[in-house]
Formats: sequence, structure tokens, C-alpha cells
Amino acid sequence: MWHITKRELYNNLNSLRFALTTVLLLALMVTNAVRHIREHPKRVQKYHDAVTESINRLTSIADDSLYELARQGPGVLYKKPSPLHFCAAGGETLLPDRVDNWYDARRLWRLTYPDANINMMNVGPDVSQIDWTFIIGYVLSLIALLFTFDAISGEREHGTLRLMLANAIPRHTVLIGKFLGALISTTIPFMLAALVNLLMISSASEVHLNTEAWGRVGIIFFIVLLYTCLFLALGLLVSARVQRSAVSLVILLLTWVTFVVFMPSTLAALASGFSPSMSADEYWERYGQSDSKLRRTWQRSWYGADESELDEKTLRKIGEWHTKTVTSYERLQGGFLTFKIIQVQRARAITSISPAALLHHLLETFAGTGLDRHQQFVGNVQRYAREYREFIVDMDRGDPESPHIIGVRVGMSKKPVSPEAVPKFEDMLNIGKDFNTAAMELLLLTLFVVVLLAGAYLAFVRVEI
Repeated sequence: MWHITKRELYNNLNSLRFALTTVLLLALMVTNAVRHIREHPKRVQKYHDAVTESINRLTSIADDSLYELARQGPGVLYKKPSPLHFCAAGGETLLPDRVDNWYDARRLWRLTYPDANINMMNVGPDVSQIDWTFIIGYVLSLIALLFTFDAISGEREHGTLRLMLANAIPRHTVLIGKFLGALISTTIPFMLAALVNLLMISSASEVHLNTEAWGRVGIIFFIVLLYTCLFLALGLLVSARVQRSAVSLVILLLTWVTFVVFMPSTLAALASGFSPSMSADEYWERYGQSDSKLRRTWQRSWYGADESELDEKTLRKIGEWHTKTVTSYERLQGGFLTFKIIQVQRARAITSISPAALLHHLLETFAGTGLDRHQQFVGNVQRYAREYREFIVDMDRGDPESPHIIGVRVGMSKKPVSPEAVPKFEDMLNIGKDFNTAAMELLLLTLFVVVLLAGAYLAFVRVEI
């Protein structure tokens, strides 16, 4: 087996396709690194400026009163840009980088989500971005097929396969040796290009990759290995079934175009036809009756009244009304976002039949970009909103002179609030959640590899030489 592997590796290393592969991957990876080094500091600076402005605003509100903290809220909350944006950048351009909070002179703040361009037609790889998703999903998969299309059919054409098997070498030994030789041959140029890419990025003073980021890069390398094995197994399967290398190449190119180029967009179009989208206005018209009823109740009862002239019972009703309207509004806002995300997840489940779409989803998950990252960000915002509101309640309860009516100026504590005590929002990634999200897709990718390898083995052991 090792002799066959070395022979296959030697033949590939001395071929023109290996040299062209190395040059092409190096050029793409260097381009990717240069673009990331130029654009990532701008994203980080924009994020830091926005966060600083938001914190300064929150500090000025805290200096005013606890009531203003309860009314105006924490301000705009921003998504932290991922340092691994160079691995998977496509879906990030379609998603908002913040969550707003809305308030007016008479109402408490509530979370509001900017309209995200989340649609089922954008669930596959973006060929306009030279990121790792494009390089691996399109270029490396095609290279893997070019290294295996003649692995067995070429030996058959030259008569060396019959001679090899005449020496009592088991067929599975031949197949595994050729698989390992092709895997090493494709891994060497990719690893060389990837290491140059990472060296350029990590040595740049504008980009910082922490320990977690390097761990995610390691996971991405494992996914790349699985993806490469998938196409190597596919190449061996077809090469074992046909008699001529030219026929094998044509079949593999057609298969590659079908599964990598056409299937993601075609399946996404079919999924969007089965599950039509709904606009925000349609969603609010269908599910927003309770919110409208609460607003009418407020307008009929105490709208425009001076709170200082109302009795405590009415003030408590106003406080209760504030709580209900915030809950109702955020439930509707979150429900519409969840509705759109569920639709996209269904489309992604359908497009996962395509290996390229599957790779795209996995790299986005572990690079900290795309839809899964946005869901984590929204979850972080919602947890912080609860923490912020609990802080308001706790501060008010700590004042024995306060009537403890949240949302009413005369019903809340008048004691000063320390700006340092106000909780600050920090957007964090959770790799455990990423594994939970990607578990099924990782298993599916592994299953594809096992099935194709088993198919290649059955095709080779049964074929007549």
C-alpha cells in the first residue's frame, strides 16, 4: 500500500497539474490575505467607534436618572466583526451588524431588529467573494477530481493495472494507496497556500487572531480534509467504473458542475417556491392585533395626562401597560425574525444535498459569520436586554423611598446611578453552540465521504480488468 501511495505521489508531484495547482492556490490565498488585511481593520475601527459612542451615550443617560435609563435603554448594540472573515464572508454582507432600541417621550425602550436581507436565495456559496469558501468549495474540489479522474482508468488504458493485480495485490490495497496518494498530492499545495495566507494575516499588526480563532482554524482544516476526501472518493468511483480516462473526466466535470455550481441556486429557488416569504407589514397585520389593542387602551385612558396629578393606582396601571407593550412589541419583532430564519434554515436543509452548500454552511458557522453567527448575536442581545432590565428593577428596589413603578418618572427612584454600575453589552461567540448547530451537517458530510468511498471500493472490486 505504501509503495503504491509513494508511486502515485511521485507521479503527481512531477506532473504539470501539480505545479499549476500550487501556483493557482497560492495566488488565490495571497489575494484573500491582502484583501482581509486591508478591509478587516476598517470593520474593527468602525465597530470600536460605534461601541464607544454607544457607551458614552449610556453614561450620559445614567448621570441623568434611573428613569431615563429605563426609558431610553442601552442604545444601539453592535455585532463584533469576526477575525476569520477571510474564511467565509459571503453571507455577512446580507445581515445587519446591529440591533436597535426604539423609544419615544411616553414609552419605554424596546428591541427592534433592522430589516435583514435574509432570504432563501442566498444560502449557497458567493462566487463574488475570494474567501476560503470559494477557494475550497470550487477550486479545491475541481483539483481533487483532476487528480483522480485517471487514477484507475489510466492504469487500465496503459495495461499496468492488470500487471499490478497479477502480483496478487489485493484490490482494496490498490484503491487505498491511490486514495492516500491523491489526498497527499492535493493537501500539499493547499496547506502551503493556506500557511502563506495565515502567515500574512497573523503577522499583520492590524489583525489579531486569538487562541479561540486558531482553534476554529483547526476545525476548518478538518472540514476541508473531509470535503477533499469526498471529491477524491467521487473521482475514484467514476474512474473505476469507466474504461477510458477521457470519459471519466467528462463525467466528473458534469457531476462537479451539477453538484457545486447549479444545485445550490436551483434547490434554493425550489425551496422559495414551496415556502413563500412574508413582508413585515403582512406579519404585523396578521399577528399584531394585541399590540394595537394595547395602544388603543392607552390612548383612551391616560394619554396626555400629567403623571404628577394621577393617583398611585392609575400610575401602577401605566407601569403595567408599559411592561405589556414592550413585551408585545418585542414578541412580534422577534417572531418575524424567527419566521424568516426558519424559512432560510429549511432552504439550507434542502441545499445541503450539494457538497458546496454544505461546506459553505459549515465554514460560516466556525468562522463566526453568516446566519448562525447572527442568531448568536441576537441571542446575546436578548440576554443582555434581560440583564439590563433586571438591573433597573434591582436599583429601584434598593431605594426604600421609591414607589417601585417602573416606566413612570414619579414612580421610580431618584437616587443617582453610577455609570460604572450599568451593565455593558459584550458580543461573544460560543464554540459549543457552533458545534451543536453544525453537528448534523458534519455528520452528513462524513456520510457522503463514507458512501462514496464504499461505492468506489465496490465498483473497483467487481470490475473486470
